[in-house]
Amino acid sequence: MTVTTRTLVAIPCYNEGLTIGSLVLKARQHASEVLVIDDGSTDDTASIARLSGATVLVHERQQGKGAGVLDAMRYGREGGFDAVVLIDGDGQHNPDEIPSVVAPVLDGQADLVIGSRFLGTRAHIPLYRRIGQIVLNVFTAASADYRSSDSQSGFRALSRRALETAAGFVTDGYNVESDMIAYLSAREIRILEVPISVRYEVPHKHKKNPITHGLGVLANIIALIGARRPLLSFGVPGLVLTTVGLLIGTIAVAQYTATSRVPVLSSIIGGLLIAAGLLLIGAALVLKSLTILFRHRQ
Repeated sequence: MTVTTRTLVAIPCYNEGLTIGSLVLKARQHASEVLVIDDGSTDDTASIARLSGATVLVHERQQGKGAGVLDAMRYGREGGFDAVVLIDGDGQHNPDEIPSVVAPVLDGQADLVIGSRFLGTRAHIPLYRRIGQIVLNVFTAASADYRSSDSQSGFRALSRRALETAAGFVTDGYNVESDMIAYLSAREIRILEVPISVRYEVPHKHKKNPITHGLGVLANIIALIGARRPLLSFGVPGLVLTTVGLLIGTIAVAQYTATSRVPVLSSIIGGLLIAAGLLLIGAALVLKSLTILFRHRQ
């Protein structure tokens, strides 16, 4: 980091009084300023962060991680920082890796740098997390214009250009990582990944059940795919249902021709599949038209 470069390290957190002090002290070694966004904690997270030298923004009530990230990006944008580094407050990330994460931004190589646990061999990740991450990566790639190896990583850096581009970015809860990739990739922001390490032996291992958390993020990504790629999310299933319905209907007609008896069950199933398929195709065409219209208006 040069003398003229200003880097903000932002830490969204909730009830991280056990880890926030050491995290802030280590992050200060690599930043012009450390910002802690306390999301309505009921412990002493905010006071410990202040004593450790951080600027603290406090949410009076818990609003979710997305609100904390938006606050961090707004603070960095309005403060004129050259880069903002986001890092989780639970101690899973190593603050000493901040320079390697922010380096491509400061060197002008990228505008969004994602610290990936899956590049190299530096992270020991439980199998269930790897499987869940693969699923989320696939769906995130379908919703975005970038294929990430660690779409849910909270350790990332943004350039001033990315911060300005994200002025209209809106997100909610723990969907923020996928939403950010989709939003910025659609606006031709340069994205790069660098390897990071991670540890899971932290005081607060899971604030949310990993299964329900993953399903919630997945549901949001699927909704985003529906909004951005309606022909893929609605049109393709509609075409499949219509095709299957027509095949069943053809078989039913052949049975009637051969026996002069109406195959009621197969006829009903075929008709329902055709109707459902045509409805999905119609919905896909309408949503596609609305998407094109919205983009032209933007």
